[in-house]
Amino acid sequence: MTIITGSLQKIQQGSLLFQYLGAYTSTLNVITSGMFYGWSSPSLPKLLSNTSTIPTTTDQGSWIAVMPLISAVIGSLIAGSTVDMLGRKRMILVASLPYFASWIMIAFAKSVELIYVARFIAGMSDGLVFTAVPIYIGEISEPRIRGLLGASVSVTFIFGILLINIIGSYLTITLAALVASCLPLITLVTFAFMPETPYQHLMRGNSEEAKRSLQKLRGMLDVDAELTRVSLAVKAETKHKGRFWDLFTDRVNRKAVFIMVIVRGAQQLSGVTAITFYAQIIFIEAGDNISSETATIIFFSVQLCLSLFASTIVDRAGRRPLLIGSISGGALFLFTEGMYFYIKTCTNIDVTPYSVIPVVGLIGFVIIFSLGMGTVPLLMLGELFSSNAKAFALCFADIYFSIIATSVSKFFQIMKDSFGIYSPFFAFTFFSVCGLILIVLFVPETKGKTLEDIQAQFHEGKNLRVRKEKKRDNGVC
Repeated sequence: MTIITGSLQKIQQGSLLFQYLGAYTSTLNVITSGMFYGWSSPSLPKLLSNTSTIPTTTDQGSWIAVMPLISAVIGSLIAGSTVDMLGRKRMILVASLPYFASWIMIAFAKSVELIYVARFIAGMSDGLVFTAVPIYIGEISEPRIRGLLGASVSVTFIFGILLINIIGSYLTITLAALVASCLPLITLVTFAFMPETPYQHLMRGNSEEAKRSLQKLRGMLDVDAELTRVSLAVKAETKHKGRFWDLFTDRVNRKAVFIMVIVRGAQQLSGVTAITFYAQIIFIEAGDNISSETATIIFFSVQLCLSLFASTIVDRAGRRPLLIGSISGGALFLFTEGMYFYIKTCTNIDVTPYSVIPVVGLIGFVIIFSLGMGTVPLLMLGELFSSNAKAFALCFADIYFSIIATSVSKFFQIMKDSFGIYSPFFAFTFFSVCGLILIVLFVPETKGKTLEDIQAQFHEGKNLRVRKEKKRDNGVC
């Protein structure tokens, strides 16, 4: 298989305007996803309260929280099989409609079952969005800003979580849902004017449309050199139609999947999803003088600011250093959190004078987590896979994410109810240490490389192994 690489000098010209516009309008649906994801934090305390108009048990509340993760598996399967046919742009637009319907259902829900259905539908849209958006951004971006634009997926997702925590803390569930329902409509209006990716056009054999897309994205007329490079790469990668099982039977794809499993697994096993779902409940347990609503808003505001900062340095600092530093620091703060709750619940020591520790600990965790583990794993999803495997890879990545995030969230609730709130934090510390070891050993650096260069790097490793095997078969040491 031939991998075509090219000089970065030929593409670092022109205007970046439409690359920024395309990336940020596509992530409006990611903001909506973040709002659904974070909705349980301000809403569950209201649903679980004695004054709730929709009586809800703790177990029902946990299923409300994880429902989008469960249905995202279905959405990912649909996206994986149709994103190349439908196109990245159309899939992002289509996802806006279920999001809008889901918010309207939540606004007027009179039962827990209807909330289940609404969040199930929203989760299906999540599967479409988190398959299509990373591919879209990865394929429209120049290498010099691909880290920044790719990290915007995580940044806007966290912004959505913060936004719903602010809205949901001070408005009723109905009013918050009606306000949130405006965002999918804004996505439909703005993103409709953005170009489809040149890779998508070339995969359909439409080189003229690919050229026009490149001209718009690069802000210049002379894009022939890049068009040739991308065209040859797409032709080489799509020579044989990809299949889902190619992710595991092809050695290069298998390596990319292995890296994805490590970074996404380490991210979720740190407990970030559970902490997001149960943020206000955790702060209520902490018993600090600061209100749980205020502490939660501070928590997600810090996460947003640090994720935004991380997105600006990821192209200079590199992926690996940010991942390693982030997960190491996160493990320390998780251990601190666990120790505080253990001392509070399992000993006679009065921790009242130190009740600020869990708030500071979680904010410290989110600061260090956001610098790498919060942004880099999603960014790398758009970088690691070849064109013919990308749709299936993102589909598998979303299914994997949904399963592991659901498991971790239920694990948090079960461990908290069975053994005490300290126990899941100790478990998350252990998982983070394991993730650190795997990242150090196996995750490569992709900073500053074109998508074709990354594939070439994987193939060089494959070719080196093939040459060694041939020498061994021929009796050459």
